[in-house]
Parts: sequence; structure tokens; C-alpha cells
Amino acid sequence: MTLGPLMVDLVGLTISETEREILQHPLVGGVILFSRNYQSPEQLAALTADIHAIRQPRLLIAVDHEGGRVQRFRDGFSRLPPVAILGQHFNTSPQQALKLAETTGWLMAAELRAVGVDFSFAPVLDLNYGISEVIGDRAFHRDPQIVSKLAMAYIAGMKQAAMAAVGKHFPGHGGVEVDSHLGLPVDKRQLDDIWQEDMLPFRQLCSQTLAGIMPAHIVYENCDSLPAGFSPYWIQEILRKRMGFQGAIISDDLSMAGAAIMGDSTQRAAAALAAGCDLVLLCNNPSAVATVLDNLHCETDPLRHMRLVRLHGRQQTERETLMVSAQWKEAVNAVASYVPDSDRQFTLA
Repeated sequence: MTLGPLMVDLVGLTISETEREILQHPLVGGVILFSRNYQSPEQLAALTADIHAIRQPRLLIAVDHEGGRVQRFRDGFSRLPPVAILGQHFNTSPQQALKLAETTGWLMAAELRAVGVDFSFAPVLDLNYGISEVIGDRAFHRDPQIVSKLAMAYIAGMKQAAMAAVGKHFPGHGGVEVDSHLGLPVDKRQLDDIWQEDMLPFRQLCSQTLAGIMPAHIVYENCDSLPAGFSPYWIQEILRKRMGFQGAIISDDLSMAGAAIMGDSTQRAAAALAAGCDLVLLCNNPSAVATVLDNLHCETDPLRHMRLVRLHGRQQTERETLMVSAQWKEAVNAVASYVPDSDRQFTLA
């Protein structure tokens, strides 16, 4: 059995019988977890083990765990500051900031891997132009070269913890004001401007560093009329051919307002896959998942399967072992040292 092209979510802390049937469907390839799926590290470890035991090869388990505003698991996990703080440190102490970025990437990944999560949708490679509130301090910096350097260090830490990196939101979400969760943003810039600025981190990291890339639900109207996540131009011509990216391409959530232009849920999934996505997210809409599973026609693709399998976590350290290790203790202290004063509720795992 191969991994299917659909990543779905769960309602609660355990898998219901209906959800168990869904996860056995050949079109399903993974599960994305949210805060509602988390009660404690022990409960989460049991949930991920249950998901992984359902079929072989095991389903992918992912989460958005960037730090700052976007960290799904909190109590029992180390509080991760927004990565923009690393960018601020870089302005005055570049080498220290790079070391902190590597340590933070390792801590994030090590704690997730210790409870069975395969990967986090991280890092954010968008630029912080001060325009997009939904990106804001989720971005490392405004300067694309600094974003690349900090992201490379962050990913190096993730790799030490046996976690693959998925960069987002290609080719860049920072230049628009509209939140793609709530509407369809339109970016009016020319390709050359996006290529030299927003796309630079993706270009520098896509060949060896990134195992996956998530396109944005944004229309770059001077390049193509379709949102990037549904666009053969962006996915096949630019990302695959011009940039040579060989990893997995994962859509942003198809339930977002920025995807509505493509039709109903089945039409959105079909369009994203036809454009070249390997995996599509469908979240917070159980009825839509059932409809897509009943109506989506998608051929088995061994190449897609190979790309997705590379996103599996390669090894797992027991949480108890992790928490007594010197590396974990040093990382916790290092990350705690740069938590903003306004966010001092740092939670030791």
C-alpha cells in the first residue's frame, strides 16, 4: 500500500471508529494534529502510536509547531519564541543568532519526535515586509539572505533530531496584506522582483536542505491567474523545472478561503494534485473529507510515494531519555534565554 495524497485531521484526543476507517482509505497519506488533539505528552505519544499502527507504510503525522503564535502543543513542551526574535539577534550578534537558530530547530524537532510526530510544517521562509499580519513575527527577517542563513541553521538542528524540513509559503506570503485563511490575496509584483526577494530563501534551500515545500494560496497576477498551490506554472515550471526541486510539495489547507476560487473540496483537491502537489491538506471539515474520499479519482504514483516517505521521522528517542540528556537541558536553557520579556511563561517540559 502506498501513501495517498490526502492529509486529514482528527476531532479529538483519540481516533474514533469512523476516523479509523478514513485513515485506512488508500487516498489518505497522513494526519495533521491541532491543539484539540493534545492533552499531555503521554496522551499524544499514545495517539501517534495508534495512528502509526493503522497501516504500513505508516501514515505521516504532522503539526504546525513554529513557535510564538503558532505552537499547537504547549503545556509539557518547551515554549518556543517567534523566530523573528532570532532575526533581531542576528542584527547585533550574527553567530550567536545562528547558533540559537540551530538549537531552537533541534529542540522543536527533538520534542516532537520523542512523542511520535514525524514533522512540523517549518520553517517559515516568508519575508517580513511589515505588511502581512498573519506572517509578521513568524518570519525570521525582512532580508532574504538573513532568512536563508537562519533557516539553514534552524533546519540543521531539525535534521540532528531526525526531522525533515518543510518550507512555506512558496513563492512568498509576506508581500500581501490579506490573510489567505480569510480571503484570496493578490500580489501585483513582477516575477523578477519575487525571484530576487521572496524566492531567494526557497532557491537557496530547495536543492539539498528542504524535504518539502508548501505553496501559498495567493494569486501573483502578473505571473499566473491561479493561486500558487493550484498553479502548474508555479509548481511545475518554476519550482520543479527552473528551481529543480525534487522533494514533496504539500498544499496549504484546502478549507481556507484562499482556496475557494477553485470550487468545492473535491475540485480543489483535484486541481492541486493536477498542478503537481503530492499531498493536499483538508482540515476542520469532516464532511468534506468524506466527500473527497468518495469522489476524488487519483492514480497511484510511485514517485509521489517516494517523496512522501522521505518525510517520515527516521528515529525516535524516548521522551524520558531526551529529558535527562545534557543536550536537551542545554537547549531548554538557551531557548529560554531569548524569550521576550512579554512572554516569560516559558514552560519546561
